[in-house]
Amino acid sequence: MASHDTAAPPVKGGAAPGRPAPGEPSEAEKRRRARLSRRWQRDIKWSPYTFVSPFFLLFLAFGLFPLIYTGWSSLHQVELTAPTDMKWVGLRNYTRIFDDEFFWNAAKNTLTIGIISTVPQLLMALGLAHILNYRLRGSIFYRVVILAPYATSIAAASLVFALLFGHDYGMINWGLDLVGLGPVDWQSDKWASQIAVSTIVIWRWTGYNALIYLAAMQAIPGDLYESAALDGASRWQQFIHVTLPSLRPTILFTVVVSTIGASQIFGEPLLFDSGKGASGGSEHQFQTLGLYLYEQGWVNQHLGRASAIAWTMFLILIVIGIVNYVISRRLRASSGS
Repeated sequence: MASHDTAAPPVKGGAAPGRPAPGEPSEAEKRRRARLSRRWQRDIKWSPYTFVSPFFLLFLAFGLFPLIYTGWSSLHQVELTAPTDMKWVGLRNYTRIFDDEFFWNAAKNTLTIGIISTVPQLLMALGLAHILNYRLRGSIFYRVVILAPYATSIAAASLVFALLFGHDYGMINWGLDLVGLGPVDWQSDKWASQIAVSTIVIWRWTGYNALIYLAAMQAIPGDLYESAALDGASRWQQFIHVTLPSLRPTILFTVVVSTIGASQIFGEPLLFDSGKGASGGSEHQFQTLGLYLYEQGWVNQHLGRASAIAWTMFLILIVIGIVNYVISRRLRASSGS
């Protein structure tokens, strides 16, 4: 008996209409993938801003807002006892600075302490870095030792040095007495007190700058030293004609940073003679701009005048930055030519 095939003819393409082909994602899967793709693109675009946003939020709260508020306060007469009671005085707080002998005394003290502390500090740091640049046994130990003062608390270091420079029982005067010299009143004499304060700064920052110089020295190609040695240059001549020219940008950087740090010196003179507080000695002989700012704002409670002093110091730092930029450009131009 003949059989009749009643099956429907096969559909061209091998799949029923309305169904995805084998291996092809469905419409829902396509929409899900498109949604994930858009989310991934947004994540790539905005994630870096999310990661750095905590810094900017903290900067706005503790950096930019105090800066703007201090600038606004400097244009008013405002006292610490009533910080919301402001009286507009314009630039009066700034013009008073020019006639303020205590401000200029603090500015001169800041300049002299900065010079006394910065110049020996950088010279000693350069010498230590030059010594550590050679292969020495236990070089890592020496690097840790010279960096230890930087990790020491300013308060602890200042109190220890205040004991060392004590008039009656200080070790420095004891050593001077051994060699036949009379005791020095380190806290009352102007130059002696500034030298003592500068000694604290030198002790604390020399090792830090020495490691910066050492890192820059190790980046100098050894071929330069080999060529200089073949030409008969001694180690001193190599240091003068090879090392120092290569370190010019680094030296400029440390000079600028040390100058900025010297203009903001505060903890060392404050704790060197804690009995005098922010006055910087009985006759303001080692009062710096930082101490004078603190004295006006928190001792005399003149927030408006203290704000004007703070902005004056800020403008001084801007001038230092501009000078640094000009010198850096000239050094790059001279080295490029």
